[in-house]
Order: sequence, then C-alpha cells, then structure tokens
Amino acid sequence: MGLRVNEPASTVAQAFVAARREARGLSAYPGDRPADMDAAYAIQGHAIRLDGRRVAGWKVGRINPPDDARLGSNRLAGPIFADTVVDAAQQVQPAMPVFAAGFAAAEAEILLHVAAGFSGPVPRDDAGTRAVIDDVRLGIEIASSPYPHINVDGPAVTASDFGNNHGLVMGPAITGWQDADLCAIPVTMEIDGRVVGSGSAATMLDGPYGAVRFLLANLAARGIDASGGLWVSSGAITGVHPVAAGSRVVASFGSHGTVSCTISAAQTRAGG
Repeated sequence: MGLRVNEPASTVAQAFVAARREARGLSAYPGDRPADMDAAYAIQGHAIRLDGRRVAGWKVGRINPPDDARLGSNRLAGPIFADTVVDAAQQVQPAMPVFAAGFAAAEAEILLHVAAGFSGPVPRDDAGTRAVIDDVRLGIEIASSPYPHINVDGPAVTASDFGNNHGLVMGPAITGWQDADLCAIPVTMEIDGRVVGSGSAATMLDGPYGAVRFLLANLAARGIDASGGLWVSSGAITGVHPVAAGSRVVASFGSHGTVSCTISAAQTRAGG
C-alpha cells in the first residue's frame, strides 16, 4: 500500500484532523468516501502524519459479512495516540473525552502489548504470537469520531478516520496470561449501572492473538515500523455500546477484575 495521497484524500484527512483538534462535529463525510481499504488507509496514513502525535498502539475492529468479502479483509486497524491512553490499573477512573456532536461508544477489549524489537516475520499461530507479547491487560476502547455516521457508512469510512478511535483505558494485567485461555474469559459491560452486553473473545474470529497477527501484517503491508513496541486493542467483545458525556462505564472480566471510566465532552486541543 503506497503512501502517496491524492488531493481529494488529502482534503478528507485534513478535515478530520481539524475537526478532532477543534472538538467539533462533521455533519457530512468531508469528501469522497473511500471505496476500498487501500483508499481508507491512504487517508488514515496522511491524517496520522498531519496530526503529528506519537502512536502508542492500534485498535483492531471486525469487518462483518458481506463487507469482508467485498473489501478483502475481515478486520480493520486504526491508530491510538499516546496522549489518549490512560493507565487505570490501580483502580483509577479516568474521564475519557468523546465528540459530543459526533459518534461515541465504549467497547470492552483485551489489550496485548507487542514487545519492542519485533521485526517479523508475522507469527503463524497463537504460540508464535505469545512469543512476541510481553503484557496483556483488561481494557476499554473509546470509539469516537466527529462524523456521526462513521460506522453506518461502512468499514472503509470507519478506517479512514483513525478507525473511529479516540482513546484507550488500560486496566489490570491478566495474571498468568501466558497459560490462560483468553477466549474463555467472561466479559460484561455496564453503562450507568445497567448491563448492556456480555460475551467472550471466543466469538472474535481467531481471537485476540489473531487480531495481533492481523495488525502486524497490516502494518508491514503499509510500511509502518512495529519494532518500537505497541499496544493492540484486539476488538469489541460485548459489542459497541453508545455513550455520552456523563456516562459511567464498567467492564468486568470475571475473576481477572474490572476496568472503568467516565465519559466527558472533548475540548479543543491546542497545537499538533
């Protein structure tokens, strides 16, 4: 996938970056919608460079049928900027901002850290994937975009605006993750004290380790270096649950613990 971006794609990237910095909504998609994943990642890559912040990790999301066949992929990826990652492992309950005039949701996810020094090849199975991981945590992904229809318009549109990511809450480490069956962990999501979803990673294609393999292959194809170490938010387990400023979110992972946050309205961000 090349890095060159045509003028219409550049216009889309600039519009999303500006709207995110200014914490304002976009009532319409700001240009031509990408028709495929190459076009989506071209917009995303240009937006990452325009934004200028350090990327600490990547979110992975599922592409459902029939879009997976049409687009040639069953997952998508988006950057997670370092200044939007909050470590809540010590029961801290951070306030996570969302775009009030756009789309906002929270997702219970398992977070895996690819150790620094990875240079390929992409592992072929779970055992090989565990060998490149050095930490696994409970987590909540904050999915938010200035564009309210970011998910309705399809996976390529979702990927074009940073994969619809706007933050990551990192909870406690999963003790003994090397020997644990990550797909067997029961997960429940509550918003404002009401259970809104439950499930396990067993329904997530080839599971959290599969998400890591997808991401490493995706980054390699895009010419993005993964050797510095990175977090992988491996995909929504209980669903994509709408939130708004004032919401309280709690994700429970059985005996492994909980992670929680509140939701606030995004404010204008100065600089790049």
